[in-house]
Order: sequence, then C-alpha cells, then structure tokens
Amino acid sequence: MELTEFLAQIRAEVRDEISERMTTSGAAYPYPELIFSEIVMRHMEDVGMTYEPQVCHYDSKVGNANIRLSGYSVSEDGDRLDLFVTVYRNAELPQSVPDAETKQAAEHCFRFLKLSAEGKMTKAMDPSHDARELALHIEKGYSELDELRIYVLTDGQVKTKNFKSQEIAGKTIRLEVMDIERLNRHVSEGKPRDELVVNFNAVAGDPLPCVYIQGADHTYDYAMTVIPGDVLRFLYDKYGARLLEANVRSFLSATGKVNKGIQATLRAEPEKFVAYNNGIVIVADEASLGQTKQGGPGIAWLKGMQIVNGGQTTASIYFTKKKYPEVDLKKVQVPAKIVVLKSDNATAEEAMISDISRFANSQNTVKQSDLSANSPFHVGLEKISNSVYLPDGVGRWFYERAAGSYITMLAREGSTPAKYRDLKTKVIPPSRRLTKTDLAKVISAWEGRPDLASLGGQKNFAKFMDDIRDREERGEVVIPDVLGYKRMVGKVILFKHIHSVLRPMFPAFQGNVSIYLVALIAENHANQIDFIRIWDQQGVSRAFMDQIRIWAKEVNRALHATANGRMISEWAKKEECWTELQRLSLSPRQGAVPEMK
Repeated sequence: MELTEFLAQIRAEVRDEISERMTTSGAAYPYPELIFSEIVMRHMEDVGMTYEPQVCHYDSKVGNANIRLSGYSVSEDGDRLDLFVTVYRNAELPQSVPDAETKQAAEHCFRFLKLSAEGKMTKAMDPSHDARELALHIEKGYSELDELRIYVLTDGQVKTKNFKSQEIAGKTIRLEVMDIERLNRHVSEGKPRDELVVNFNAVAGDPLPCVYIQGADHTYDYAMTVIPGDVLRFLYDKYGARLLEANVRSFLSATGKVNKGIQATLRAEPEKFVAYNNGIVIVADEASLGQTKQGGPGIAWLKGMQIVNGGQTTASIYFTKKKYPEVDLKKVQVPAKIVVLKSDNATAEEAMISDISRFANSQNTVKQSDLSANSPFHVGLEKISNSVYLPDGVGRWFYERAAGSYITMLAREGSTPAKYRDLKTKVIPPSRRLTKTDLAKVISAWEGRPDLASLGGQKNFAKFMDDIRDREERGEVVIPDVLGYKRMVGKVILFKHIHSVLRPMFPAFQGNVSIYLVALIAENHANQIDFIRIWDQQGVSRAFMDQIRIWAKEVNRALHATANGRMISEWAKKEECWTELQRLSLSPRQGAVPEMK
C-alpha cells in the first residue's frame, strides 16, 4: 500500500475510534495523539513486538527536565520492560520527522526510566497518578529486569529507526522508532521479521557451512549448519526478542533467566557445547547460498530469520557473556536447523511455522494445543463466522484464526478501492475482527477466571486451549451452533463496550478493571443478561453503560485497595486477587436495563 494511502487509513482509524468513544455517553474527548498511540501499541502486540501494552499517559517536569510517557509493557515473566512515547504530527501527508526530535522524545522517556530506577520519580509524582505505580514497580524491581526498550511512535517518517543504546546502572536500554513507514510495512506484509536480514559474511566473516536440501515449489528448503556462539550473541544483542517474534513468539519468548547447565558448559567446556546442546531451529523467508573459504556450500545471508526453538539457548549465551565477560564464545558452536519457507499463502505459512515449533518444542512445556490455529475448534469457529450475518444481512464478524488473515482477506476481496472501503466500513470493519487471544480473554473472564485473563493474551490462550482439549477428549461438543455463536459474540460485544467506556474513566489499568468487572457481572448477573438481544442490536443500551460506570468505579477502588501498593496489572494476575474481589458486592442496579431480565 502506498504510504500516503496508508497514512489516510490510519487517520481514518483514529477518527473512527474517536467517534465511537464520543458516542459513549459521558466519555471525555479522546486526544488523537493518545488514540494513535493505542492503535500502534495494539499493532505491535498483534505482531509480537511487545507484550500486553498498557496505555499510561504522563507529561510533566521534574526540576527543569521534561518527562513524557505514552504507555508501557511488562513481559509475562517480568524481566522485560518496554516504554512508549509518541511524536504525533496529525498531517494529511507523510511528514519528515528530524532525528533530533525523535531522540528528544526518547530522552524524555529515558528520564522517566532513569529517575524511576534511582527512586527519585515516585517522590516527584502525584501519589494518585497511576504512572506512579509503574515508577514504583521499576524502582523496586529494576535489578530483575534483563531487557529494556524505549519505542518512539510517530505518524511521520524518520531516517534513523534505531538509535545507539544507553545504559542505566549497568543495564542496556535499546532505543527504537516505529514510524509510519515501518508500521505500513508491518501491516501490509504482516511480517515484522522481514526487517531482519542477517549477512553472515559480515557478522561471521564467512558463509555458514551447511548441508542444503531444496524442496518442491511452494513448500520449503532445508539446511543443517552450526552458528558460532559469538555470532548468536551479536544477533541477540542487536535484535533482542525480535529474533523470536514469528507467529509463535509469545510462547517462546527469551526469558533472560540463564539455564544453569548451559551456563556451566559455556564457562567450563565451551568447545563441547555443540555435543551437549540440542541446538536451535530457525525459519526464514529467503536464503542466499555462497561458498565457504574451504570451498564448500554455505549460507551467505538469511532474510526474515526467526528462532522458533532455542530461545532459551540464545538468551543464555547472551546473558552468560554479559555476566562473565571472560567466557570465550569463539569456541562455542551451536547446532542449527534452518527451514526456508516458500509458500505464498500466509495462512499455510503460519500453520507450517506452528507445526515446526510444536514438534521442535516437544521436549519442553509448550503443548501442542498451545499452537493450534488448525485445531477443529478454531477451524469450526472460522467457518461459522463466515456464514452468520448480522441482522442487516450485510455485515458479519471475522474470526482471525491465523494471524494476518484479516489483512489478507481485505487485500484479496477488496480488489478495488470501492470494494476495500465497503469491506472495511460496512461488511467487516476492524471493530468486528475477533482474534483467538481476544476470544480466550473474554471467555476466561466470563467463566470466572479473571486472574487467567489478566495473565496476558498468549498465556491465557494456552490455558484456554488446554481446557478445549480436555473437553474434546471427554467427548464434549466445543464448536458452538449458530445460537451459541451469537451468544458468544454477544459476550465479546459487551466486553468491548465495557472496555471502551472505561478507557476515559481511568488513566491506566483499564484492561484489568474491565476483566474483573466482567467476571463479577458474570458471577452476579450471568443468567439475567440477554446476549441474543445484544447480538441483534450489535451494541448495548445507554442505561447499561451508565450502570457499568457505577460498577467500574467500585471495582477500580477494590483493585487498588487490595493491591497494597503493588502494580494493578501484576496484582490482577494473582488468584488471591480474584479471591479478594469476589468479596465485593456490586451495588444494586440504579434503573431498568433492557439487556438484563
């Protein structure tokens, strides 16, 4: 897609989001800059560049220093922190943003991190601001963080997308920019991994010696090789967890918790690493063959290189060298299996990656049900979503069984500008796109497990699929019929409306409040809610939303009161949090609610 056209699309998405929120009675006017930030952070979550980002706006001064923050993300294991800050132009045509401006924005965000790590930020902040909880979390847990990144988000074009890393108390902070050009490439191609082009002539001094087998057209090629340990360390240092994005990235994220056995081998017997370690599995979109200095075949470069098995090995090599600089990684050779994908079908490609990762990870805790785009449940749900239309007979919901399939569908069926516009505004707008992880979150909350839903999309999804598999093994029917599907989507609609109403009410942790509010509504009023009515009207009444606001304040107060100083997003993941919140009695309804019997 042309950049000007893509920018217009993003601007339209910002306007639509503002319009949707403004239709919610009592909602404050949402600033376009913050909406843009949310859209970009959601995209980065979708493609695995970050984990469950939270909106958290902060703009102030500490002394004479400007401090700015748009959002943050804490990884599942709590060892990775991403901070986001926005440079917003709101222009009709792509505008150039000088490096000096993006660097300055990164510096404002960097100061928040630095002052928080030093324990100075909390003293300078209003105690009631939710960003203070983030600052306190950094202050208390900085020593446990292994990976820190600052992203500048902008609707302009920048020349430099990666700045020189900085350090705070011996920890490296990566600085990157997600501009409109990079965002367009990700959305259009659905492959952020395309940015990773590794030239082994440059990083290893020679092509990697290999055995290379060519496969049939539209399948894959296959290679066996070894990668020098210092090369793998360099790649992780340069790209970090982006090496592990792929479509299964969240199940295989690098934790930074060094495996003791790997560490011991690296320190005491590095030359035996190739014998002791099972190696890594890599997928790539393209490969170029060259000739090694010994005259044999070698891999000169890989485009779209992704590690789908071996994240722990890769991270362990990096962190061991960082902790023990004397370790000689030149003696370390890491066995590697490389699969070069050649399919033009995005869905088939994701299924292929899932299968590779599923079988490659059979020795660890990643279960086959975790990587399940092709499970009967998801295939069946996709089929029914494609056949059930809204009451208007035109629109429908889109169940995104495979990552990127929504974009693929728009490109395939929106063959003309008019068809594309109709698809995205009338038939299946983005607001009616339902991902596997979103569905799992909604169902977990409605079934009384808000602690699981708060764990994050991928971790909750894994547990959700465990439950689906268990039910299938017991002979239960897990794929809903048409009526069951409409009720399911009715729950999704209500969840989305609740989250939309809560966004302007609280400066942060709206997602956690939404999840716990849904769980409490389900516990107290599940049998009273008419989900078919919600499906028929594809929305909820103003009376219901007014009641939601009252209950949301009660749930927010309860979460903060029971957290005892802990960050709400972390407290919400605990089973004890749900135990505490179950003691909360939601106040009686203030009036008639059409959707509640």
